[in-house]
Amino acid sequence: MAKIAGSPNPATGLEFVTTPFRALADLEPQAVAVSYWFTPPAGPNPYQVAIRFTGHRLDVAGPRTPADDFVLTSEVSDVAPASGPIVVTQRTAGTAAGRWSVTAEAQANPQRAAGSTPVRLPPAAGTGQSVYAPIAAMRAPGVLIGSWPAMVALGFLLGLLVQGLLARVHTLPTGPVLTLSLLAGALGLAGAKTYYRLTHRHEPRTTWLAGLSVQGFVVAATAVFILGGWWWGVPIGHLLDASIPALLTGQAVGRLGCLFAGCCNGLPTRSRWAIWSSDRRVGTRRIPVQLLESSSAALLALLTGLIAWRTPPQQAGYLFLGGLAAYVIVRQVLFPLRGLARVTRHGRAVMLVLAPLALAAAVLVPALT
Repeated sequence: MAKIAGSPNPATGLEFVTTPFRALADLEPQAVAVSYWFTPPAGPNPYQVAIRFTGHRLDVAGPRTPADDFVLTSEVSDVAPASGPIVVTQRTAGTAAGRWSVTAEAQANPQRAAGSTPVRLPPAAGTGQSVYAPIAAMRAPGVLIGSWPAMVALGFLLGLLVQGLLARVHTLPTGPVLTLSLLAGALGLAGAKTYYRLTHRHEPRTTWLAGLSVQGFVVAATAVFILGGWWWGVPIGHLLDASIPALLTGQAVGRLGCLFAGCCNGLPTRSRWAIWSSDRRVGTRRIPVQLLESSSAALLALLTGLIAWRTPPQQAGYLFLGGLAAYVIVRQVLFPLRGLARVTRHGRAVMLVLAPLALAAAVLVPALT
């Protein structure tokens, strides 16, 4: 993953975060972002690793100012012993633009082991250039800039293709369905952003493409299909049944973008089936929760798509309910494997009750009628 994302020499020493866009190189504000690689020592207990970064600007023309030097400490807890190469990326704010020299000194302190001796890790040093601060915030070893919007856009286009094919099977009007899908995509993004802001009120505001919740997208898009279908006289049940395989297709592809963009990450693990990935701060072996969700969504998309070809007219709508409920169950089962805290106190428990009930209703009601 680190090599794919352009890390010049992963697993060794110190490297500077650079910009792939020369036109943005001199924009303000500037930041210094460096990544320190290390391999945890062996031992019976996990470690807390403390890394001290010391930086000095080299091309100072006049008197030095506080923006020309920095000393920062970054800590990582619960580092598994002998868990392979790990990288920690540290970013500074308020630094002057220019060429910098940075050194990193690290120490691994055994956790839950009173009296144990700390282990000094190899120091590292390097020189490099400051970078445009928004780029510094997005880049890290194992992270590909633009991968998330690119994969989401690809997923949306594939979803339109799937929905268009199923719309023909259900004899739905092509023009209104396409218009509703484009509107659902636009308002779905707004819904995703609104939902995220409502559930993360204490977080600082982010750029428009950062901080989006799929729950808000699904709610907004479903509302568009229901209200738009009613307005245009499109059979709502068939419209929803043609849309759920498309929605799941988009999720299957979009979640791959999360993997490469460093979001929605799994917890660190030494498991054999872990993959190395980054959360834009710490790159290490993690539970591949994005791949698990992506593959689950792909299987559900295939299953619902096959069923949608043969949905009896009198039972339209239940496929959408069942497909969405199954996907909600998958997400709630996988959520504890993600390195994110819950933002609602009882949301997961409620969903784990309501979603199976909805899935059961979607299966049993058509079978009994």
